[in-house]
Amino acid sequence: MRQMNRPNSFYPQHCPEILLSAYPHRKRMQGPDAFAIKHLRRQSNWSREMYLWLLDTKVLVKNKKRLKALDVGCGPGYVMEAFRDRMDVRGVDIDLDMVAMCEANGLKAQKADARALPFPDATFDIVYCSMLLLWTKEPSKALGEMSRISRKWVICLAEPDFGARIDFPETLAELNGLLVEGIKADGGDPFIGRKLRALFRDCGMDAEMGVHPGIWGIDRLREETEDEWRWVEMMTPKADKKRLRELKNARDRALKAGTQFQFNPVFWAMGKK
Repeated sequence: MRQMNRPNSFYPQHCPEILLSAYPHRKRMQGPDAFAIKHLRRQSNWSREMYLWLLDTKVLVKNKKRLKALDVGCGPGYVMEAFRDRMDVRGVDIDLDMVAMCEANGLKAQKADARALPFPDATFDIVYCSMLLLWTKEPSKALGEMSRISRKWVICLAEPDFGARIDFPETLAELNGLLVEGIKADGGDPFIGRKLRALFRDCGMDAEMGVHPGIWGIDRLREETEDEWRWVEMMTPKADKKRLRELKNARDRALKAGTQFQFNPVFWAMGKK
């Protein structure tokens, strides 16, 4: 198996597209939402290189046979698309619309809840997820289920930690608190990234962990600013509208001046049984 060089860039600072298709918490999607699907595809393009680097250097390099994998909370199947040349992969999602989109693209998927996966013990070589635990009410139970049906590997490809988000200039620092409260109000855990090692330990596994690289340059921040701000507004519905406009204006001024900076760490973790 050819080893990949570690990518120098990854997806943006908080992966808004995944938040819009939260599993199992998907309040905003009544059927496939065009904005959410658009961002899921964009995220798949941003994340593909890093996900493949993790898979090739941490897992497949040590295995000569073709492995059997399950994507938990697969959404429309964009991560499965990236992996299917390397593994026999199928997905589960709580949303039937997502399952239908997978099937329309020739991918195997079925409806299931991450906390009660409908497979016997040790069914798959690899069980993985991406931005799943952020929105799962019982992350330990979901991870325990993933461990139960895995023969060897359990992988969280990406989970963010909004508690460590950085916004600059300092006039934008308030955004972090607004987003944390918005995610909490919507049923998510904005600090899930820092909890991954403990969650794996609760399931009897010692997790290898890392943080994904990648900070957008100023030109890319300018290109993405409208969709990024739309996500901020969706995640902070109870925030004062006047104050949000002031923050947006401050962000626009920083973008124009070329000084705006934004980073939210996104962690990966994997356990081997």
